[in-house]
Amino acid sequence: MSARIVAILVVLLVALGGAALLLQREDSARRPQNVSSLGQLLFKDLKAADIARIRIVEPKSTLTLSRKEDGWVIVERGDFPADFAKVREFVVKAVSLKIAQSEPVGEKDRARLNLDEPGKQGATAATQLEFAGADGKPLAKLLIGRKLFRSEPENPERALGDGRFVMLPGDDKSVYMISDPLLQATAKSAEWIDKRSFQIEKVKSLEVRYPGGDGWRLERAAENASWKLASQRPGEKIDSSRANAATYSLSLLDLADVAPKDASPETTGLDKPTRLNATTFGKLSYAVRVGKLEGESYYVKLESGGAEKDKLFAERVLLVPKSRLEDTLKKRSELLETRQAGKK
Repeated sequence: MSARIVAILVVLLVALGGAALLLQREDSARRPQNVSSLGQLLFKDLKAADIARIRIVEPKSTLTLSRKEDGWVIVERGDFPADFAKVREFVVKAVSLKIAQSEPVGEKDRARLNLDEPGKQGATAATQLEFAGADGKPLAKLLIGRKLFRSEPENPERALGDGRFVMLPGDDKSVYMISDPLLQATAKSAEWIDKRSFQIEKVKSLEVRYPGGDGWRLERAAENASWKLASQRPGEKIDSSRANAATYSLSLLDLADVAPKDASPETTGLDKPTRLNATTFGKLSYAVRVGKLEGESYYVKLESGGAEKDKLFAERVLLVPKSRLEDTLKKRSELLETRQAGKK
């Protein structure tokens, strides 16, 4: 092989090597800078067993969940019990979150994705999620922004979403996309409370007295006996199905929420309430006040009575779904059979 051919081969090898290096660089430029993080855990060192406190900070409200010996409680609702299953599901989900995609982000992008710091008031502020241990030391923190959609829905606010834009503290240059919309990450206590309530079972007598003073009273001699309406007038006949509904509904009570401790009687309507007084065949008595309607729920106060387990509810102002009380709060005339036209 001549020296001239050897020289040509050397030049070709150098050219091929340079081309390969150039292609490798172009390929690297096309790939996301954080490609190594895709599919990785969002919280690398967070363990479910270590979490003893969860704090959710929104622009106008904050909710804190704290783990006690007998379960989780909501600090802002006077340590009222939280729904253990919901908290457990949320914790398991959080420690399992994985990065689906990562992109560089600027200040304008953060505002567009609702990822501004929570201290900044307005629609662009993020929801901040914090986890802490039993000693109060922080374990992890996350900024939660807009919901992510594969296709734009008609109403983004109401749509569930296919994922979420999030950011980790200390890295304001990267936004991560996760495949879970994190709908439970809210500071609304109604989404976290244990909805079990006091319940009045096997009612023997029930008196309902409205703020104006009028009302009615039902009573029966035995569990299978017919209801008697106090001061029943000639020609009046009680509708047994309505009487049963008015009393049985009290055994189905559950909670929509718990009012803040500083809720005033004027705000709740418990200064001028409808009063319920009930006795049961289990030899229990209940005095209950029903206040104003807030949305689809009534403010309710268990004033006295009940079983030992009901003390938890007597210490707080509750919000009970309207649907659970509407049969009990009927007017006296609505408990009577309706005469059909043409019949005497």
